[in-house]
Amino acid sequence: MRKVVLYHLMSLDGVAYEDGDWLADDGPQLIAYLSRVIDTQDDVLLGRGTYDYWAGHWPTSDFQPFAGFINGTRKHVVTSSAPTEEWANSTLVTTPAYDYVTALKQGPGGDIGIHGSIILARSLLRAGLVDELRLVVAPAVVGDGRRVFEGDGVRSWKLLDVERGKNGTLFLDYSR
Repeated sequence: MRKVVLYHLMSLDGVAYEDGDWLADDGPQLIAYLSRVIDTQDDVLLGRGTYDYWAGHWPTSDFQPFAGFINGTRKHVVTSSAPTEEWANSTLVTTPAYDYVTALKQGPGGDIGIHGSIILARSLLRAGLVDELRLVVAPAVVGDGRRVFEGDGVRSWKLLDVERGKNGTLFLDYSR
């Protein structure tokens, strides 16, 4: 069975989305970690907000390795309405996310990634469909902002690996 892998950048206090420059610059190590995460993925799940934002950015970006990956990978957009922009290799998902992701996990292929898409990530975590976490934790306390892990109760994860960046960023791998 395929694994659903959640990759997210966050602060020490769990903020995963907030404008500002709070992510420590661990450049080459961050890129190497991202490369390892995306090397196993051949499908990506996106929520509508992330899709709309990314469809306007990534097709013309030269930030590698992510631009090449996200532009060439199958994207499954979980939404109740059609996105405003077309983006290659994108499929609109209008069925319930739980049913769609459960079926996708049963099919052939590599890992299924979730990048960004906080609301979708939360719903798949609550449903028990996320198999692994790949977290980049910056050495910053942001305070206010959106969090991936919020109000879901206690869930235990097994630490698979941890790396420390030169500027204090943590690269954490967990499995369910």
